[in-house]
Amino acid sequence: MSASTPYEGPASEKSWTTTLLLLLFLGGFGAHRFYVGKNGTAVLFIVTLSGFLVWWIMDLIKILKGEFTDIDGRPIPKP
Repeated sequence: MSASTPYEGPASEKSWTTTLLLLLFLGGFGAHRFYVGKNGTAVLFIVTLSGFLVWWIMDLIKILKGEFTDIDGRPIPKP
């Protein structure tokens, strides 16, 4: 699957609303990334202070657009 090819499998079972709220309120601790199973990047989020805020903004945009994925690459669907 290339970057330009949309994902065609089943969507993630994770909640879009929960992911967004975790980013907004606990994003500095990588809570939204722990929630979707991305533990390695969640730890990096903590160590780098949310990726020097750049990762936080990028994740916010991806979540709002419905492009944020779980550990298996499945998109977290918007309600």
